[in-house]
Amino acid sequence: MLLAGVVFSTVCADLLQSHGMRRGGAKWKIPLSIVFMAASFFSFTQLLRIADLSFAVPASAGSLVLETALARVILKENVDRRRWAGALLVAAGVALLSH
Repeated sequence: MLLAGVVFSTVCADLLQSHGMRRGGAKWKIPLSIVFMAASFFSFTQLLRIADLSFAVPASAGSLVLETALARVILKENVDRRRWAGALLVAAGVALLSH
């Protein structure tokens, strides 16, 4: 549950920050992204209380996979093959950790 909180809040923070910086009129997105960054930090610190660092840090990298997909869908970014391959490698690493 904490890992999902870290990943979700990190993805929300990064998407809001990127979208807010690109569109100068959406100034509410930057402060909201800071709230999500804080939630990510506090979720991560709680995760470290119950899980090993060697699990928590790589597993939280799963946010990269979700961010890559959402960058393509929501931000309409051009995601090339190398970036997709990198995201898939991260996903495979996270999957290996979960077993």
